[in-house]
Amino acid sequence: MTSDTADAPRLFWFRDDLRLDDNPGLVAACEGKAPLVLLYVLDDSEDGTRRLGGAARWWLHGSLGSLSRDLAALGQTLIIRRGPARDVVRDIVAETGVRRAFWNRRYAFAGDLDSDIAADLEKAGCATETFSANLLFEPDAVRSGKGEPFRVYSAYWRAAQRTGEIRNPVTPPKALPPPLPDLSGEPLDALALLPTDPDWAGGLRDAWQPGESDASERLESFLADRVAAYAKRRDFPADPATSKLSPHLRFGEISPVRIWHATADMREAQKFRSELGWRDFAWHALAQAPDMARTNLRDEFDGFPWAAPDEEILRAWQMGRTGYPIVDAGMRQLWQTGWMHNRVRMVVASFLTKHLLIDWRHGEQWFWDTLVDADPANNPFGWQWVAGSGFDAQPYFRIFNPVLQGQKFDPDGAYVRAFVPEIGDLPDRDIHKPWEASPMELKAAGIELGVDYPTPIVDHREARERSLEAYQEMRQAD
Repeated sequence: MTSDTADAPRLFWFRDDLRLDDNPGLVAACEGKAPLVLLYVLDDSEDGTRRLGGAARWWLHGSLGSLSRDLAALGQTLIIRRGPARDVVRDIVAETGVRRAFWNRRYAFAGDLDSDIAADLEKAGCATETFSANLLFEPDAVRSGKGEPFRVYSAYWRAAQRTGEIRNPVTPPKALPPPLPDLSGEPLDALALLPTDPDWAGGLRDAWQPGESDASERLESFLADRVAAYAKRRDFPADPATSKLSPHLRFGEISPVRIWHATADMREAQKFRSELGWRDFAWHALAQAPDMARTNLRDEFDGFPWAAPDEEILRAWQMGRTGYPIVDAGMRQLWQTGWMHNRVRMVVASFLTKHLLIDWRHGEQWFWDTLVDADPANNPFGWQWVAGSGFDAQPYFRIFNPVLQGQKFDPDGAYVRAFVPEIGDLPDRDIHKPWEASPMELKAAGIELGVDYPTPIVDHREARERSLEAYQEMRQAD
């Protein structure tokens, strides 16, 4: 190993920070003229972090390709390898003589893994430096007056904003140190991240362009055209009122710090900024409960009487065949585009857990596999919030009426018609409850219920009563 640390190669390890802008770890690694190894590790081992679902793997392929091109334009190379990260990082340090390794921090189980890797490298004579890059406030930075973590968002967010100034974003490096000659990795295609048999990603390709450049363009467009209406129109799924930055944030193609400072002088952006706070709060919760995707945050829900698994009913929900148009539109939007409007996410999650009494973990796993923005913190945190088992959760007895939700937030049926076209010719008054349309209206719209479009798989009133009874049963048993 090279004895002169200053001249020895350095390593920057990319993870969920696939960008050049506001990347503190990368900027620190670029100081000096020593050669720089830029590494990405695909770790699907049991020792690694949670294995990505299919839609997220599709996004990762595009994101790594975009980052590789951006680095090539600066004369650098992204080295891609796969395997257990603790082995791959240790091996590449030994192979190259790296004496200083840099990365941006992760949290919960991933943070523990990184600490183990850092300890291994230190024993091998390689110093490590880590940085805050992907949250506004790190989980340990926000505590109550008693020094305890928060479980209520409003209290958390007030305390977070009193914690201190959010750091300024760092500018991307204008030049990068040279790569090491003759160091190679695997071709991106060898990771087999894209679906092939069958190729189900056509809708994703039509809807998205992964990469830092598109993330920046989305933010610019949102701030120029839509942020002023965000607070009032964000709940209407047919409106292009949201930023759609979530998958870019999930893979770190843009940082929340960059977004925060870009909106600093916009009074109309306060609601949007608070959503960045909610994202931080989810990571705050994951740091307290690393097993959040499998374990109730409120342990009284361990005794909740979920219905026995019914694959046919679960499949109807997954494929958007429940007979409730707003639910079905959301599930089909998810299947087609890898994304779902946030208001509708709450409606479909409420329907699964409360109308169908299906354990929230089934829904969380489906979202994990089908969302391009499936996030280790936000995904399980959101599901537990709706189910009632999470921190600061929606009360279990609050049960969304899917008809009223559709009528309120999709009053002219534009969203439903976009994703459930077989009922598109129904009048607006019937679009969210086709079973109440007259035989003449159904015939005029070319619909035979139960054939062209399903009748409801459960009656709302009966499902609500059954759900409340289950809740009372849990409370009495607690």
